[in-house]
Amino acid sequence: MKKTQRAPGKRRMAREMAIQMLFQIDLGGCSPAAACAAFDLADYLRGDDGDEEGARPRRVAGERLEEARRALEQARELVEGTIASTAEIDEILRSQAENWRVERMPAVDRNILRLAIHEMLHTPDVPKLVVLDEAVELAKLFGSENSSRFVNGLLDGLMRTHDLPGRVR
Repeated sequence: MKKTQRAPGKRRMAREMAIQMLFQIDLGGCSPAAACAAFDLADYLRGDDGDEEGARPRRVAGERLEEARRALEQARELVEGTIASTAEIDEILRSQAENWRVERMPAVDRNILRLAIHEMLHTPDVPKLVVLDEAVELAKLFGSENSSRFVNGLLDGLMRTHDLPGRVR
């Protein structure tokens, strides 16, 4: 029997949108403003058809449009913050990721990690374990078969070795 999934909340939607934009910025070389402006909210709301296990269920575009608009604004803030602190974030990644150069990490994983580290550093009101769990879920949704383990291991190690602001739980 297939599990029924509920539609993601606003914060999860914002993270999903932000990852898609960060990926486009990273690989496409476009500006954050261009990536945000080009984001297709209607396409996002259509989502996947739900045939694959773990896929987002299809939603009617008008059903959650206002929530999605608010999430898109939050996604813009996440993207801008992540891009503004990429040098700092990548330095933290380099110190934590043994035998991995940031540039050689899979682009999806790299951007999920960047977003999560940005949140851990700059949104102390969100518990770090929530950020870690959300990053793992994003890795399952967008990454490869090994992405969730890689993201989990790196962020868990980061939380153990770095003094990050905010609370753990």
